[in-house]
Amino acid sequence: MTIETPAFPVAASPHELEEGTVLAPRFDASGLVTCIAVDAATGEVLMLAHMNAQALALTMETGEAHYYSRSRQALWKKGETSGHTQKVSEIRIDCDQDAVLLKVTMGGTGAACHTGRRSCFYRTIPIGAAPSAATPLAFTGDAPRFDPKAVYGAHDH
Repeated sequence: MTIETPAFPVAASPHELEEGTVLAPRFDASGLVTCIAVDAATGEVLMLAHMNAQALALTMETGEAHYYSRSRQALWKKGETSGHTQKVSEIRIDCDQDAVLLKVTMGGTGAACHTGRRSCFYRTIPIGAAPSAATPLAFTGDAPRFDPKAVYGAHDH
């Protein structure tokens, strides 16, 4: 799953970046852009990940979500191990081209999170509480749809 690193253009001006019609992603110092995946039908936020130039190019070319793992320092295709693929129906770029939004249809059990849940955003933080070492999180009720250890083994994702 390796391709040559694509040479995306650099916008010549803020106006070109924000109002232009040419894709000129602004990768950070680590060569990454933030990517949010949402359910194409409902708009539910499923996950946040990162893409390098190769992951963005592969996603564009194949219509399947590809990301870059900062922890593993590796390119990965969503669902390659688990079967929980993401078929991309639309790719958007934000106003200053440093964040990508994917509208996806989930494969497999429909779980986007490596914990087995539908969404990676399955806990809430209380509003109005002062942060502390014991700030409680509340679960949203998004129960796991699969056993991560059975799918991934003991290693981290």
